[in-house]
Amino acid sequence: MEQRPDRDRRTSRAHARSAGRGNYSRQLSTRSWDDQPAHLTEGLTPDVALECGWGRLIFGQTFADHERLQAEVAKEEPGRRDVCLYVREPHVLVSRAPQELFIDPSHTYRLWLHNLRSDQDPVRGLTVRKMAREADADAVNRIYTAAGMVTAPTEVLWRNQLTRTFTYLVAEDADTGEVIGTVTGVDHVEAFGDPEQGTSLWCLAVDPQTTRPGVGRALVRTLAERYQGRKRGYLDLSVVHDNAPAIALYEKMGFQRVPVFAVKRKNPINERLFAAQPVEHLDDLNPYARLVADEALRRGVTVHIVDAESGLLRLSHGGRTLQTRESLSELTTAVALAKCDDKRLTRRLLDDAGLRVPRGRVASHDADDVAFLHEVGEVVVKPARGEQGQGITVGVTDEDALLDAVALAERYCPDVLLEEFVRGDDLRVVVIDHKVIAAAVRLPAMVVGTGEHTISELIAATSRRRAAATGGEATIPMDELTTRCVEAAGYEMDEVLAPGVELFVRRTANLHTGGTIQDVTSVLHPDLAAASVRASEVLDIPVVGLDLLVPDVEAPDHVFIEANERPGLANHEPQPTAERFVDLLFPSTRALPRGWKPGAVGADHRSG
Repeated sequence: MEQRPDRDRRTSRAHARSAGRGNYSRQLSTRSWDDQPAHLTEGLTPDVALECGWGRLIFGQTFADHERLQAEVAKEEPGRRDVCLYVREPHVLVSRAPQELFIDPSHTYRLWLHNLRSDQDPVRGLTVRKMAREADADAVNRIYTAAGMVTAPTEVLWRNQLTRTFTYLVAEDADTGEVIGTVTGVDHVEAFGDPEQGTSLWCLAVDPQTTRPGVGRALVRTLAERYQGRKRGYLDLSVVHDNAPAIALYEKMGFQRVPVFAVKRKNPINERLFAAQPVEHLDDLNPYARLVADEALRRGVTVHIVDAESGLLRLSHGGRTLQTRESLSELTTAVALAKCDDKRLTRRLLDDAGLRVPRGRVASHDADDVAFLHEVGEVVVKPARGEQGQGITVGVTDEDALLDAVALAERYCPDVLLEEFVRGDDLRVVVIDHKVIAAAVRLPAMVVGTGEHTISELIAATSRRRAAATGGEATIPMDELTTRCVEAAGYEMDEVLAPGVELFVRRTANLHTGGTIQDVTSVLHPDLAAASVRASEVLDIPVVGLDLLVPDVEAPDHVFIEANERPGLANHEPQPTAERFVDLLFPSTRALPRGWKPGAVGADHRSG
């Protein structure tokens, strides 16, 4: 941080005030958490946020009001962890953006440095010293990683240690010369002219592989002695409330708990600190329900797993409770569900609204079915009700195949739909709250030849990989449809496929039958997006996966073939499908947009 020209004068004044007053507990206010009297705040450097590499240290007492402090905290960058300490009225700050901020469940402990006495039991076989070379910074990051902490760019650590504001200490094993521990100190006088002569301790970490005892105590002790040598008043540290071993160590060393609180942002790094976890069965959820549960927990929504096998959840927040089954919620009415469940009704509604659908008819089991086949040349046969691609036959071109396909579809539903086969890419568009959130092209299951394995062996191996990647949700069925698809391509199931040859083994691109997916959201043609939104409005459904056939996702041509009332949200990374779904369920938990300006106290701060 840039030093102000009057820094030395302020420090001298602070030292002069302390001279001859007895011990530090009388000469200082020691109340960083309260409104300080004017003589303790004049000359303070305003709005101080120190860059630490893993995030920033924001000193709340240097900000004139909550609005300025909230704006500073909002600048946290992705993948980093900012800490805002010494916040006056932290509960008021959090109330201004409860969906963004939380009070860290940590205790602050303070060591009065005037009470520090010489160590009667020094740790042996250990050298504690300042960071002396850039290799030490690399060692610090190694220990951070081993301890599960956020790392910092080496250049930031090295640049900071050249200032008097930061003190980086490392513990070196005297026998091996290896760095096995680290701690960071911050001098508040150097940082912002603190009239209380405070300092703080951060990032205490010990290599979990070391067998050397007392490393943490030696690091804390050495840092305290260095600040005592600077005639500082106290050393503060923050420790998670349930870290009993660490708290016991600090109290044994003479630290006392003080009512100082930190505020942090709700981000993935901090999630375990603010999100309640279900007591059991979270790991039993399939990937589609787990994605929703994780996002809800991240928002502070209470999650109760009603039935793990089916993905049924009960979510509660702020007096509002909703049940979900994966992406299906109580917000989808029974009527809307029926519109999607019956493919005949879906077709009629979309067609009546002027949206494009393939030519089709309900199978009548007579000559009219054959006449329709001859008219369009090639058809798709599907059950009027069903999901996950079950009972669908694609590419029927002759009467015998038509009879077989209708018989197969009837196993799943007595009513069968015949549709004109339209060539093109299989496009899935996910619409939530009548907005396009994700779009992806789906490809049928495919195997790649090795020159050693038969097609049936390749299918089995690929199916096992797909099942492992989807928690058992996706497999390639070894059924008659797979066999027909392979034979239609000119192969036999027991034939060895040449190296590098790609072979589609299913005609449909359903993910549950081993299909794969490629995100195309950024290149989706505006007409396709607009038609998808219109379809969701016609069906009057808040969450829907619309299936289209398109010659090109960047062109307007398309036909709608299905609407899925429970689309798999986990299939569309990196698009924020789960985030927008929870936005729909609990609008008050929406993240505030960047640049949002807080209003008056008591105003409704919900976005959108």
